Amino acid sequence: MLAAYDTNQAAALLGEDGTDRREYGDPTLVVDQTLTHLIGETQQIVVGGADDSEVARAAESLLREWAEHEHLWMRMQHAERNAVLLGDTVYLLAWSRAKGRPTLKTIDPGFYFPVLPDDAVDADEYPTRVHLAWETPADPASGRKATLRRVTYELGPVDADSNAARTYPWSARPADITCYLTDAEWDLEQVDRAGAIDALSLRRARFRTNADGELLDRLDLHIDFIPIVHVPNTINGAEHFGQSTLLKATQLLDDLGAADTDSQRASATTGSPIIGLSGARLPVDRASGRPLPVQVEPGMVWPLGETGQLTTVDTSAQLSELRAYVEALRDRLSVVTRLPASVLGTMDAAQAASGYAMQLSFGPLDAMVRSMRLARAAKYPLLLKMVLRLYQAAGVLPPGQQPHASITFGSYLPTDQASVLDLVVKGVTAGVLSLETGVRMLVDAGFPIEDAAEEVARIWEQRETELGTGGTVNEM
Repeated sequence: MLAAYDTNQAAALLGEDGTDRREYGDPTLVVDQTLTHLIGETQQIVVGGADDSEVARAAESLLREWAEHEHLWMRMQHAERNAVLLGDTVYLLAWSRAKGRPTLKTIDPGFYFPVLPDDAVDADEYPTRVHLAWETPADPASGRKATLRRVTYELGPVDADSNAARTYPWSARPADITCYLTDAEWDLEQVDRAGAIDALSLRRARFRTNADGELLDRLDLHIDFIPIVHVPNTINGAEHFGQSTLLKATQLLDDLGAADTDSQRASATTGSPIIGLSGARLPVDRASGRPLPVQVEPGMVWPLGETGQLTTVDTSAQLSELRAYVEALRDRLSVVTRLPASVLGTMDAAQAASGYAMQLSFGPLDAMVRSMRLARAAKYPLLLKMVLRLYQAAGVLPPGQQPHASITFGSYLPTDQASVLDLVVKGVTAGVLSLETGVRMLVDAGFPIEDAAEEVARIWEQRETELGTGGTVNEM
C-alpha cells in the first residue's frame, strides 16, 4: 500500500473507482523531503578520541575507507528512504574473503522476521534469532518451481566439538556463545502458508552453500553477535518496529487526490465550455439527414436566425473554489507531516514576514528530525562496532577494545554562514570556545571542511609557520 502511494498508483487500490483518479506525486515529495532533512547535507564517520589517539585515528581511517569501498552513503540513502516510507530498514553485514573487508547490504524490511521473546517489553531488546525470508516466483521457461528462501542467524552455545568456550579478540573473557548461519529453501507448494516463518520444518529443506563451498546448515560464524542492524523510523515505545511517515497522512493524500481530480475535471469544462445553440444552421449528414456533431474551434462561425441564441456554461467559479480547497489540503498536509510550506515548495521564501518568522516555522520540522535521529542514535554506532569486530575476527585489527564510532548527520536547516563564522571567531578569540569546537560548528553550518580534525591540524601548522617567520598569529 505504501509503495503504491510512493509510485502514484494508490488509485489502483480503489479498483474501477480509481481509474480516472489524479495523483501528482505529493506522497513522494513528503518522503523525499523528510529523508533530505533527516540525513542532512553531509554524513560523516567520527571516532571518539581521533584527535589525540593513534588507535582511534587508525580506526577512523579504516572505517572511512570501508565506507568509501562499500558505498555506505549511497546505501544509506536507499535504506533510510525505505525507513521513511515503510517504517523500517535493515542492514546486513558479512565478511568477504575475496574483498578482505565486511560487505554491506540493505534488506527490504518486508523480508525481516525477528523472533522476539514473549516477555519482551523493551523495543531495543536484541533478538537472538532473526530470519530473512522471501518468495521466488516460478519460472515456466526453465521449469523452476516457486520457492521460499529463509536465511537464519541464531545465537547459540558453542558446539562441544569445538571447545566449550572461546575467546573473541574484542573481549578478554571467554564466551560460550556464537552465531550460526543457516540458508535453506523450500518448494512453495510444500509450505504451510498459514504457519509461521520460524516454524518451517527443515526435513524438506534444501541447504545452500557459500562461495567457499561450505554447507550453510548451522555454519559457525565465529562471532558472538548477529550481523544484522534493524533501524526503525520512529520511536514507538515497546514496539520493535517503526512507523511510516506517510501513515498519518494517508487520508489527507486520498482527499488531495480526489480534489485534484475534481479540479482537473472542472478545468476541462472551463477551458472547453459547454455551449448551447438555438436557431443555428448546423451541418447535416447527407446520407442520414441528421445533424453532425459540432466541435468548438478557433475562427468558427455559426449563422444564427433572428431568434437564435448561444449560451455557455461558466464553471470558472467552481474551479477557483476547488483550487482554494486544494491549497487548504496542502496546508493541512504541511501541518500533519510537520514539513513547513517552504520545505514542500508551496510557499515563496521571499514572502515570509521575516527571517525570525521563517525560523519559527521550522519548529515542528526540527522536533520531528530530532526524534527520528534519536531513533537511530544507537543503531549506526552498533553498525560500525560490528564492522570493526569483523575486521578483528579476520585478523586485520589487533585484539582489544575498539574506540566508539558513530555517524554524524549534517545540518538540515538553512543557516547564515556569515553569522556562524563571526560567532566562532569571537568565541575562539575570547577563549570561550575551543578551536576544535569552532571548526565543528563551521562544519555543521555547511562550510566545505571534509575533516574537522585535519582542519584543526592544518590551522595549528599554519600558526607554527607564522610564528617561525615572525608573522602575526590569527585566532581563526
